[in-house]
Amino acid sequence: MVFRMSHSLITALFRFTGNARGCVYAEPLWGFPYHLFMPYASVYMVARGLSDSDIGLVLSISWGFQVFWALLSGAITDKVGRRLTTLIFDILAWGVPALLWAFSQNIWWFIVAGSINAIWRVTMNSWSCLMVEDTDPDQLVDLYTWIHISNLAAGFVVPLAGILVARYSLIPTLQGLYLFAAVMFVVKAVITYFMTVETEQGKARMAATRGQSIFAVLGEYQSVVREVLQRPATLYTASLMLIIAIIGLINNSFWGIIVTDKLNVPAETLSVFPFVRSAAALGFFFFVMPVLGRMHFQWPMVAGFGAYVLSQILLLTAPEQGYLFLALSVLADACAYAAVSPLLDKLIVLTIDAGERARIQSIVYVGVILLTTPFGWIAGLLSSADKNLPFVLNLVLLLAGVGLAWQAGRVARQAASP
Repeated sequence: MVFRMSHSLITALFRFTGNARGCVYAEPLWGFPYHLFMPYASVYMVARGLSDSDIGLVLSISWGFQVFWALLSGAITDKVGRRLTTLIFDILAWGVPALLWAFSQNIWWFIVAGSINAIWRVTMNSWSCLMVEDTDPDQLVDLYTWIHISNLAAGFVVPLAGILVARYSLIPTLQGLYLFAAVMFVVKAVITYFMTVETEQGKARMAATRGQSIFAVLGEYQSVVREVLQRPATLYTASLMLIIAIIGLINNSFWGIIVTDKLNVPAETLSVFPFVRSAAALGFFFFVMPVLGRMHFQWPMVAGFGAYVLSQILLLTAPEQGYLFLALSVLADACAYAAVSPLLDKLIVLTIDAGERARIQSIVYVGVILLTTPFGWIAGLLSSADKNLPFVLNLVLLLAGVGLAWQAGRVARQAASP
């Protein structure tokens, strides 16, 4: 039974049509280069002379700019169109910063690169609209599962980065990976553009906003904000998004630091752990998610957040060079990611009014970013005091996530009952 359901997931990949196919098939061109450099990003900053608090400052400034771009993202997406917005802002948000990261010399380079990279909030909105608006709702879990799988598959080439770091040292290797990423990010944006068409909702919104400036469109957000605040399902989804955003920020920025500085794990071995995480998550997607996907999201989401809690406890209690603890922590994190991510992505789509998707997503993203922004700086200060403290913060947030997932499921069941 599980094999047949897993096979149906593979069959779904070849049955995607239109924009769903264009977005899914091009995604590895972003995922592979990104996951090659990402495990070493914070260590690269340290090698360039940044302190833990400097890294936290860079992150917080970047998140601050993300507020601005997320606020404009809905208006830009409606005015320019989903397809063209994705092309332009994908190149600006990823190709340009990758070049700056490659040649960064001090904190100012990283601040400028991070500020430009914040533009990805626009393309996140336009790309998600482009992908889902003309897609059958019954395909959404499969669609988002394959997006996550395509990025996870990149973990299998991450050990190559470790080999290169061991042979050529950290800074030259990361410079090469960033340059490679800059090229691939541009290629991915162009291919996505030619494999997709503007959505029907996108055409309607472009027609409705013709003759209006972006700021005039932005001025209509008051009614959208009221709609968001009056929908409990959307608020619970936004709260879960917030928790995932904060722990993602902390893990991406400080996991490499706690592992190398506190646990004394050599930097060249860092790439092994994303490899293990990807393998475990892929197995979970193919052999467990087909079963969980038939269930109401409440229990899978609660279990997923529980697995996240376990992963943080294992990391915090790991002894020096405790590879077994680290491996178990990564495995728990992989299972949590595979359980929570596609279900949360589906919730985002289903709890948002399709007619106002771009603007509602814009408002939700702004709220999440505003509340997430200080945590880069806070986590930097915590890490400077004790390498464990950012992950203690993660633990507290994830425990709250368990309760929120349960409550979101209860509200959804009540709304579905006659």
